[in-house]
Amino acid sequence: MRLVIGDSIALEITKHGADCNIIPSLNFETHHAGDVGNAVESEKLESFKPCPPRYVDYTPCQDQKRAMTFPRDNMIYRERHCPREEEKLHCLVPAPKGYVTPFPWPKSRDYVPYANAPYKALTVEKAIQNWIQYEGNVFRFPGGGTQFPQGADKYIDQLADVIPITNGTVRTALDTGCGVASWGAYLWSRNVLTMSFAPRDSHEAQVQFALERGVPAVIGVLGTIKMPYPSRAFDMAHCSRCLIPWGANDGKYLKEVDRVLRPGGYWILSGPPINWRNNYKAWQRPKEDLEEEQQKIEDAAKLLCWEKKHEKGEIAIWQKRVNDESCRSRQDDSRVNFCKAGEANDVWYKKMDECITPYPDVSTPDEVAGGELKPFPERLYAVPPRIASGSVPGVSVEAYQEDNNVWKKHVSAYKKINSLIDSGRYRNILDMNAGLGGFAAALNSPKLWVMNVMPTIAEKDTLGVIYERGLIGIYHDWCEAFSTYPRTYDLIHANGLFSLYKDKCNIEDILLEMDRILRPEGAVIFRDDVDVLIKVKKITAGMRWDTKMVDHEDGPLVPEKVLVAVKQYWTVGGNTTSAQ
Repeated sequence: MRLVIGDSIALEITKHGADCNIIPSLNFETHHAGDVGNAVESEKLESFKPCPPRYVDYTPCQDQKRAMTFPRDNMIYRERHCPREEEKLHCLVPAPKGYVTPFPWPKSRDYVPYANAPYKALTVEKAIQNWIQYEGNVFRFPGGGTQFPQGADKYIDQLADVIPITNGTVRTALDTGCGVASWGAYLWSRNVLTMSFAPRDSHEAQVQFALERGVPAVIGVLGTIKMPYPSRAFDMAHCSRCLIPWGANDGKYLKEVDRVLRPGGYWILSGPPINWRNNYKAWQRPKEDLEEEQQKIEDAAKLLCWEKKHEKGEIAIWQKRVNDESCRSRQDDSRVNFCKAGEANDVWYKKMDECITPYPDVSTPDEVAGGELKPFPERLYAVPPRIASGSVPGVSVEAYQEDNNVWKKHVSAYKKINSLIDSGRYRNILDMNAGLGGFAAALNSPKLWVMNVMPTIAEKDTLGVIYERGLIGIYHDWCEAFSTYPRTYDLIHANGLFSLYKDKCNIEDILLEMDRILRPEGAVIFRDDVDVLIKVKKITAGMRWDTKMVDHEDGPLVPEKVLVAVKQYWTVGGNTTSAQ
């Protein structure tokens, strides 16, 4: 019976639109990119009320008040601490008054509307470091940083003298303690995709500024829990004066970087303690402390089998060796404790290991452990080594190639439904159930980036494959809030997500979280079975979203449908416009 209801809805849409792929009554255009006048009050009765104005920047799992109840040692209080069931908000997080759609990329790299993140503290605190300036009704980001007052571009040029940044060998990067993410912002023009993270701390809104600029970032910290990324994910990792105690706890944090660094990958450290002999006075720290700190880092890097490639000024660069062959001697070192094979990707709320992640086995001294990657963009559709080697159960080379074809077809259908997908209107995109990364690969464009989420309850963990394609992503459980600020994403894609989470947690909670992290006038594409989408559509009717059900591109008899939605524009104070 459910199928019949779904089909009748689909037929109704087909009847009213000359072409069922084109949605005449859903307007994806942005209406609030400039001055925002008084919007029309919606006539619909809302079943979800707006949250109070104080929740405008609410991050449920990194709530400041809750954080203060946890211990400060090892940054435990800055880790994820989510609200209990009875503490969850069941309301819609409002946008601040005057909120506007961010500027399109690349202008957004340099300018953010003041109304979207009205925090001036960093303009004062970081004034001489050229991070951010306030000019009229916008913030300007000159591209400076604590370690690169001359600008990130010049700094990246220095790194490129040592690291092959320009030829596609280095595609994925990790920036720990990223500030406003200027390093990642400027690497973009060199076709390097950077995952930046920083805690929600005294530098109010640094990650929020990164996201408003259109740079991939999440709220995160190196504390006691493993980073939410797979092993052998990044071609390069970076810390620029990030205040992480790399030498402490027997190099535990370096071991965690080593876990996520690909064989042959690079680690860059700039700032203290590098070049302490010349800088200890300026840093106001005893030279003995700095010398000891650097020695601990050097020792830890040696145990990890990293080779120091460069030290000049305040920049040091190490390279992880391509396999274990050249450091057989460490097998006999009593200080070396290897982690159990098979645990390298088991990270969700798991304590950081004191052990070293072993390399995959190789058969020759020159072989890259885990398999060599093609340079990007060839990497995007080449067969990822994890699939070629058969290490992802149930995913053959043929299945991978078929998945790519299916997603090219789906994305082509999405572009017919919403012609703005390729226009630059949607910069920050979220795929909530990313599979093999086919959606992100089919969308690949210099105008946008996709955060590929691997649900922790997914049947197959394929996040390592996504990274091998030159894409980025993160592990997450959608029964909890995502580690980001409200209004992060312009477009959200949810493929099979609600079927996956059926009976796992409340659909309503997931939808309210989607609303929190979606920008006003942002769009959502749900792809799922029709009976699931009917439930979703019913709930979203009370969320100030406009929705429309569309047939699968293979016709109305396919039980999988597509539900498209647009979030209405409204802000603190309740003004709202329907996108219709």
